[in-house]
Amino acid sequence: MTALTEEVLDNLFARRELTELAFTHAPVGLVVTENRVIRDCNLAFAAMFDYGRDDLRDSTFAILYPSEEEFVNIRNRGVRDLQERGRYWDERVMMRKGGELFWCRVRGYTFTPDAPLGRAVWSFADLSDTRPYQPLTRREREVFALLGEGKTSKEIARTLELSYRTVEVHRARLLKKFGASNTAGLFQSLGDIGGDHVVGA
Repeated sequence: MTALTEEVLDNLFARRELTELAFTHAPVGLVVTENRVIRDCNLAFAAMFDYGRDDLRDSTFAILYPSEEEFVNIRNRGVRDLQERGRYWDERVMMRKGGELFWCRVRGYTFTPDAPLGRAVWSFADLSDTRPYQPLTRREREVFALLGEGKTSKEIARTLELSYRTVEVHRARLLKKFGASNTAGLFQSLGDIGGDHVVGA
């Protein structure tokens, strides 16, 4: 797009040619995909992931995930919502160009409900300011998930076939990582991280 001089803007507004202007400069990340390949994105989306727009066009979405496994695992999440309602949202961990992981809120709309990921448009909002990413080990994620189900440390120990003391160590590490003094504070500090629409790292 040409430089946004006052003359260019006046002409665009006079002719009501605003679609490309709105897409390119929207203050939220927007991306149009085809079978999980980025066909185009706006400036905010590219900046969020520390790429240029041209670097992302025609690239697979896999480059924006922490691992190939995460990219594969998330594929079928929300397919039913997209088929039935045409829309879907969740919160997930994504990866910037330099490898930094961060939480973002993702909302999608499909143009092809019969093949929900065939052609779609998505918005991405960076949640870093309200939900800083904290790396968790597999065991910490397991303990956290079971705490979220209301299980006690003894019940978690039985479920994971660990000692009570080991579970307490993992619980203490979680509290320390998130600066919480108790389990209720831990969940409060993470907001709705255990909800149906959250995809863990």
